[in-house]
Amino acid sequence: MSFSLAHFSDVHLGPLPKGALLRKPAFKKFIGALSWHFSRKHLYLPEIAAQVLADILASNPDHVAFTGDLVNISAEAEFVQGAAWLSHVGPPDFLSYTPGNHDAYVDVPKHLGLGLFAAYMTNENAKDESLPFIRLRRNVALIGINAACPQSIFRAGGTVGELQLTKLAENLKALRARGFYRIVMIHHPPAPGISHPQRALSDVGKICAVLQNEGAELVIHGHNHTRSLNFIDAKSGKIPVVGVPSASMSASRGHDVAAWNLYQIDRVRGKWQTNVTTRSWNNSEKTMTQSAQFQLEHQTS
Repeated sequence: MSFSLAHFSDVHLGPLPKGALLRKPAFKKFIGALSWHFSRKHLYLPEIAAQVLADILASNPDHVAFTGDLVNISAEAEFVQGAAWLSHVGPPDFLSYTPGNHDAYVDVPKHLGLGLFAAYMTNENAKDESLPFIRLRRNVALIGINAACPQSIFRAGGTVGELQLTKLAENLKALRARGFYRIVMIHHPPAPGISHPQRALSDVGKICAVLQNEGAELVIHGHNHTRSLNFIDAKSGKIPVVGVPSASMSASRGHDVAAWNLYQIDRVRGKWQTNVTTRSWNNSEKTMTQSAQFQLEHQTS
């Protein structure tokens, strides 16, 4: 059974709402707001994010995966703005979301922060908010991990935590036994050396070990704002680890221009086959164009 999945990340939705710093001001929020006004607002453009979203919806995917950083400094007004933006992507059964470090930039009460996005990161039973969440779509299982937690002003990392690590191992094993194509969604790359230590998961070695032991067909992430393809050497074969740039990034030194990936997943002669198409923002033509197409190798059935 064929299944198509669109993946984007790191929208960094702007502009910052008026009064974003007035409620519960914090030094890190203040520094983040300065960074936004003097630099980031010229890089992360809402009009590009809108073009990316329109391009995704025009491709008519079966499902959409969003791996975090919808907001910038975790101001409460940003979450309200972000929830409205998510509603334009589609209903919760069409979109799966995992938070990024900017979505947990500072502590925010759940009902005023990430709780507004909760419907997009629940299990099949909408009332079950345990993590990692699992969503089954045909013969594909989406496994969403939340590694977002407030960091010091000099860090942009995250932590998966022992409870999620234990459940992830159990879920990967059970889903493989049931014959599902397992996609792990996480904001930060889950393997050592892909992110700078100050931007990496604190327990990156532990989640990598879980993936090595239990396997997965695909891992998708954002965070680094670059197109990337890495592999984890698992007992069952190599696991592709695919990253996408920011979905709102204009031309910028050190970052890839905005892009998203479309995965076409098929079962061919008893083995998985994944074709990937990358669609990128063309800054000169002000439109989205196909920039790459490749096939992922799967060594296991």
